[in-house]
Amino acid sequence: MRVLQVCAEIFPLLKTGGLADVAGALPPALAAAGVDCRVLLPGFSAILAGLTDPVAVGELPPRAGVPGARLLYGHLPAVGVNAYVVDAPALYQREGGPYADARQQPFGDNHLRFARLGWAVADLALGADSWWRPELVHAHDWHAGLAPACLKATQAPAASVFTIHNLAYQGAFAPHHFGDLALPQHFFDVHGVEAHGALNFMKAGLYYADRITTVSPSYAGEIQGPEQGMGLDGLLRTRGAVLHGILNGVDPAVWNPSADPLIAHPYDARKLIGKTRNKAALQQTLGLEQKPDAPLFVVISRLTEQKGLHLVLHAVPRLVERGAQFALLGSGDAGMEAAFRDLASCWPAAVAVRLGYDEAFAHQLVAGGDVIMVPSRFEPCGLTQLYGLKYGTLPLVRRVGGLADTVTDTSLENLDDGSATGFVFQDFHEDAMDVAIRRALALYRRKTDWKTVQRHAMARRHDWDVAAQAYAGVYRAALGR
Repeated sequence: MRVLQVCAEIFPLLKTGGLADVAGALPPALAAAGVDCRVLLPGFSAILAGLTDPVAVGELPPRAGVPGARLLYGHLPAVGVNAYVVDAPALYQREGGPYADARQQPFGDNHLRFARLGWAVADLALGADSWWRPELVHAHDWHAGLAPACLKATQAPAASVFTIHNLAYQGAFAPHHFGDLALPQHFFDVHGVEAHGALNFMKAGLYYADRITTVSPSYAGEIQGPEQGMGLDGLLRTRGAVLHGILNGVDPAVWNPSADPLIAHPYDARKLIGKTRNKAALQQTLGLEQKPDAPLFVVISRLTEQKGLHLVLHAVPRLVERGAQFALLGSGDAGMEAAFRDLASCWPAAVAVRLGYDEAFAHQLVAGGDVIMVPSRFEPCGLTQLYGLKYGTLPLVRRVGGLADTVTDTSLENLDDGSATGFVFQDFHEDAMDVAIRRALALYRRKTDWKTVQRHAMARRHDWDVAAQAYAGVYRAALGR
């Protein structure tokens, strides 16, 4: 089975969020499952820098307002996968991030930049590389959402699967941009790429793909309702028979406390002394008081309302009053950044804040923390809580999406049967989260029970080989096999 994965970012070369982690881990897992898998990526500087022995496969023709480009092929040794890269410097070689400029303003031609990616898919399916042609295209999130539409428009001989990583980000553009895309005119319709009067790349993927997946079973159900359907729930209900929820995995080559080169003291579930030492090292690094018995709550997140960070802001003073400590790594909303900085200045011995993103420091936070907080309003899958489970840093989460699918609350009955792995609350409100925090603090005081739950959490398996087998089944269904 020849499968082309299409995405805008890939770990460890380029990462803005969990999409990159999935894009970097899934292709090797598929290869291990017997799938002939390659990836297609935009020619961002970080991607080109990681491509070894690139050769020019050919020229990708311009289409209406979409510029032409060179198609390169090579190997990404950091990922362990062969890749096609769309080399179009005018589109992808820019100051700022992959989607927005240095002031965090989306690039005004994003519709063209990612339409170029979609048309490259169709060109490959039509034989742009005479040595390899995909049977199936797996497109990830709105950046690749036009790929299934381009396949349908050209009647290219390839099936398609589209994965929703976060329905909140849809790639919506003004309707007059549709004429730039070279799609048939009748594609701009409610039965097509139009949604609420706008050109919508996410809608294109959802409407034209042969199969749809998202990153947890619970989220697959939630997005079919108006609360989390983000205006596309009607279409998702219509396509419910081909919508599948597949949990993300954890790449053991990147996240493994017994062999993590980014932490000072490796450890495993049998010997947790290394975790204690990581906590002491983290407290020293952050300038927190060296108190081994103070429970350390950590957050690694984009600072947005969706992630429930306003709940965390409300909770931090109470945590400090109760003898706990708090550390955050993240960036986003300017007001939230300032509010967290203010908390750190008020309690420098108990609260530490680092703005931005640092992969090595994220590992150190997970290894040194006691509780990792993910109180999201909605969460398609979430990877942070999976890292917490792997490292014995017990997740405190809201019962929603993939968080509900992966964390089991420390209720008495779950403690009794050995299934408890964290702290779960239901209502998106600070009082509900405070009850879960109190439960965490109470368990922390019971050291034997705490270590038992840690070991249960670390024993949970969220492996990519399980996810890869599930995706292979979806591919076979899309191909009619």
